[in-house]
Amino acid sequence: MRGVRVVLIGGTSNVGKSTVAQVVAQRLRFAYRSTDRLARHPGRPWRTPERAVPAHVAEHYATLPVDELIDSVLDHYARLWPRIEALITAHATGAEAETGLVLEGSALWPAQVAGLTVPHTAAVWLAADQGVVRSRVHAGGGYATATAEERHLMDKFLARTERYQELMLSVVHRLGLDLLDAGDGRSPGELADAVLAVVSARPSKES
Repeated sequence: MRGVRVVLIGGTSNVGKSTVAQVVAQRLRFAYRSTDRLARHPGRPWRTPERAVPAHVAEHYATLPVDELIDSVLDHYARLWPRIEALITAHATGAEAETGLVLEGSALWPAQVAGLTVPHTAAVWLAADQGVVRSRVHAGGGYATATAEERHLMDKFLARTERYQELMLSVVHRLGLDLLDAGDGRSPGELADAVLAVVSARPSKES
């Protein structure tokens, strides 16, 4: 970990990025941030006790085919990348350099991260079997008791999520980036240990 000021944790939705990243941040005494907080794309299309599904979110998933859903979210991440890079730079070498950062989010597209020239950074991606992701979405969205319309929206979200992971994994493998299985039954603490081991084993980008 010597020299690392920014730890990046990428992956598709519902693989446990935020939980693991918060544990890593606590262990390192770094700040924790999510790329979702920088600019939000239409999020999870299921209701919770605190919120209903906004009409524009329901329409987004109900009307667009999966190919257009994935194109939309990847375009959003591409537009967001300059803000992400600026945040990483600020914590690695700039005004926030005294405060380390653990940044997580699906917007950490592997090809863009691999092209970073910012020093003192390290990255790892989380993945999980599609059955694990599906089970988590169904549990979180109350799929068993949802209406047919609500299930349709969750099914579309899952299709986009699974397609994202397929594309992400192809880039991660092609570039030889670090990947951890987040669906193998390990606790968030154990996964945080694995993230720290990967980060410690691979030298950070240096200036």
